[in-house]
Amino acid sequence: MFSTTKDGLNLYYETHSGNSDAPTLVFLNGLSQSTIAWVLTNPHLKGYNIVNLDFIFQGKSDKTGEARNFDQHAADVAGVLNDLGVETAVIAGLSYGSLVAQHFALLYPEKTEKLVLMSSFCHKTPYYDAIELAWWKALQIGGYSLLLDVMLPTVLSEAYFQNPLIPIELMKAARQESNEDAAALLKLMTATKERKDFRDELKKIKTPTLVIHGEKDLLFPIHMGMEVAKNISGSQFEIILGAGHTLNLEAVPQMSLLIKKFVGMV
Repeated sequence: MFSTTKDGLNLYYETHSGNSDAPTLVFLNGLSQSTIAWVLTNPHLKGYNIVNLDFIFQGKSDKTGEARNFDQHAADVAGVLNDLGVETAVIAGLSYGSLVAQHFALLYPEKTEKLVLMSSFCHKTPYYDAIELAWWKALQIGGYSLLLDVMLPTVLSEAYFQNPLIPIELMKAARQESNEDAAALLKLMTATKERKDFRDELKKIKTPTLVIHGEKDLLFPIHMGMEVAKNISGSQFEIILGAGHTLNLEAVPQMSLLIKKFVGMV
């Protein structure tokens, strides 16, 4: 299904119906992910009403137009909920999607029942700046194929490489197919590149919040996730031992159980 954004673009989304009285969970993708990224998660949350979507420049959504900031992405998500007639939802974002979720909670507190931030951050460090620069140059020089080679060691743990659930080469092939448009991915990355320190803004969030972080996350070390939780009053911080950055691949059962306990219906 498609939702039309305020600027006339087509945003792709999928719904998975659960119990009529169950909460709606909206899952927001990481940078180069698509709705497929939640195929392992959705079965673990059977009974909930689930919305998966591709941001503009991702997956099956349009890849035209100017670069979007996180407020614009959040407005697109709100548009999907309006189309579905969903008044409030649990907004759950991973990595890039967690930044959209932060902005959504600030812009649409009345629509945000609860907030789940996975593999998240709110400020940049020199270490992160170095990674961001490497990703940016890799994409410009060698397209997504080179970016993926540079990216994977920081978004997957050493344990995953030793025992991959999905073989690395198969994963590369699948991800390459949905990210052939390097220009679109650069537009997505622009939002993160231009985002300022968000810690003071997080202090304005009053929504019940769960922050989940992988112990072995190299892209955003644990202290960056802790900084998110510290700046959202009353938030809950959980670490998944042994997991890297891509929790919706490496730690699906653990992540899903934490979400169920936080949201309810366990």
